[in-house]
Amino acid sequence: MKIGLFLTNQQFTTTDMVKALDEQIQMVHHARDNGWDTLLSGQHYLNEGNNQQLQLIPFLSRLIPEAGDMHIALGILLLNLHNPVYTAETVASLDVLSRGRLIFGVGLGYRDTEFDAFAVPKGKRVARFEEYLELVQRLWTEDNVSHNSETCVLNNVRMNIRPIQKPSPPIWLAANNDKAIERAARMSDAWFVNPHSQLETIRRHMGVYNDALRAANKPAPKELPIMKEIFCAKDKASAMQIAGPYLFGKYKDYATWGQDKVMPDNETFDQEFEDLVKGRFILGSPEDCFEELRPYWEEFGMNHLIIRTHWVGMPGQIALDSMALMSKELLPELRKINSKPSL
Repeated sequence: MKIGLFLTNQQFTTTDMVKALDEQIQMVHHARDNGWDTLLSGQHYLNEGNNQQLQLIPFLSRLIPEAGDMHIALGILLLNLHNPVYTAETVASLDVLSRGRLIFGVGLGYRDTEFDAFAVPKGKRVARFEEYLELVQRLWTEDNVSHNSETCVLNNVRMNIRPIQKPSPPIWLAANNDKAIERAARMSDAWFVNPHSQLETIRRHMGVYNDALRAANKPAPKELPIMKEIFCAKDKASAMQIAGPYLFGKYKDYATWGQDKVMPDNETFDQEFEDLVKGRFILGSPEDCFEELRPYWEEFGMNHLIIRTHWVGMPGQIALDSMALMSKELLPELRKINSKPSL
């Protein structure tokens, strides 16, 4: 079982971003020094309300020297917002900077504000995503590339900066509805399972994913990465009390942005926290967390657990306390698990 840390790069507009960066570097150092495997962060543009966010590529570039031998993952890059040549060269550069330890996580996105800002029209968002993902891989592997579309024209070009990993860094595709999960099976090395869905929804979606893999004549992925919202404290009541306000605030933002509108109908975030947490978030003692995680490896074959334990507004020390308890008591038990995804 590999363990990853999803690092929040989003803060309130009143937050001192330099101080927040120092706290995030402390979290990276803890993960590095305690044997965590992977470091991830995410991407949004034009944050709404009382939020500001460091951009993903410079943020991870700054953290690579702090992360030691940890793998670095884009978790996720909003692929269809960016010119594919920019993406191909930038991600290849990150793979070099990380000495071949980069994971290329991509997703479609869901916010009209971002699509409008980058002139991605409705009706073309999926097609553009697929076009760009295929073109990025061609630029990494082919000697001469020609392409002609409304947003990118290439005439027999060769991209000389290539990833260290051949033919490319592993591609994780984030998805939280049936069609997107089928796309992940067809176009990526692994479906990056989202933290937003309830266990029952993920159970159904694993069936969708495995059916799509069979239809594409593809084997089960070598890694099945699943991201979860997890907070460890001495007991469940304490974890709910400490983390609840910050985690609930994050999902109220998601509801405002429309994240749950692109998910199955049963996955509304318009609930009280006590209902929202059920089957979705993992809060409690290390023993509680271990037991609540059990279905993800026993049923689904999860072998790369991505943990987010820090949310907007939470003081860094609170997240570090949760991480310390995980490193001491939860991770050693998870390391004993020998899990493999299966169709």
